[in-house]
Amino acid sequence: MTSVKEFRVDHKPTANALGAGRFVFTDAYSVFDWGQMPDAIPQKGQSLCTMGAFNFELLEAHGVPTHYRGVVDPESDEIGNLSDCQNPPTEMTIALTQVPDLPYDSNGGYDYETYHEAAGENFLIPLEVVFRNTVPVGSSLRTRGEPADYGLESDSWPDEAVELPEPVVEFSSKYEEQDRYLTRQEADEIAGEASIEALESLALSVNELITEHADSVGFRHEDGKIECLYHGGMLQVADVVGTFDENRFAVGDRQLSKEVIRQYYKREQPEWVASVSDAKRAVETAEVADWRPLCEHEPIQLPDEVIEAVSAMYTAGANAYTDDEWFEAPAVVDAVERLTEL
Repeated sequence: MTSVKEFRVDHKPTANALGAGRFVFTDAYSVFDWGQMPDAIPQKGQSLCTMGAFNFELLEAHGVPTHYRGVVDPESDEIGNLSDCQNPPTEMTIALTQVPDLPYDSNGGYDYETYHEAAGENFLIPLEVVFRNTVPVGSSLRTRGEPADYGLESDSWPDEAVELPEPVVEFSSKYEEQDRYLTRQEADEIAGEASIEALESLALSVNELITEHADSVGFRHEDGKIECLYHGGMLQVADVVGTFDENRFAVGDRQLSKEVIRQYYKREQPEWVASVSDAKRAVETAEVADWRPLCEHEPIQLPDEVIEAVSAMYTAGANAYTDDEWFEAPAVVDAVERLTEL
């Protein structure tokens, strides 16, 4: 099981063939890589499954290969397209590839060579491919380069969000206990048989399609990521794409993504956020990779009014993004405005 969705196998992949399975989206959430948090957000799972299916079908319609195979109609239990459903689904059917164990040694770090020896030519690429259209204040991108490195005519980063002249693509680790951004050479080594040039091109295509659709419904698409599988020498977009958990959107100057929960914890429980950062740093010199036992604090539960407001953000946002009334929810502008009042 992942932290926010269950993973079920219908039949396993082999060295040469894809398998079949499904994601079951739950109302759980995760922030700061913690894993499942102490609360649930009502209808979040339905919202993410609906948006994810919508985006996969959008990508497939434009010739982008994905592992998506359909959704399970909650009324009939039949597998079909999102348009076949009368109510929002929670189950998505997908093609499965191999995901070998990634060995860790405190002296040598993560052993990607062993991962790829076990994976052959049918595997989930152990990378996240991140694309950015804007650079908000506090973005880690600001620590990895100067504005001129990204085509901006400025000597220093301004105190407000910056729109990039061209999207920026970065690579980060996928299966390590804490995510880290990688140099292009590191990413190339971790990708194995997959080409990082092809991964970059695929990410830019996905970003373009999601950005165009977001613009058409009044959203601003700020950044996001894809994960990919490699099979038969070809790439397919995997996991889930274009939801409020994987991507950051905005309406006007209001955030429309899981970022609102992160900001809540930064404001209301900074000691826990700080302990997460401290633990991640401490584990770099520890014998084990898991940093969570080193945290001195546990996350607090969210107040009811915050849970209700975040639930409304997910459902209203899904309605607006898909241009359909899947949920009884307020208008999206009202939903995001409510979040600023908390």
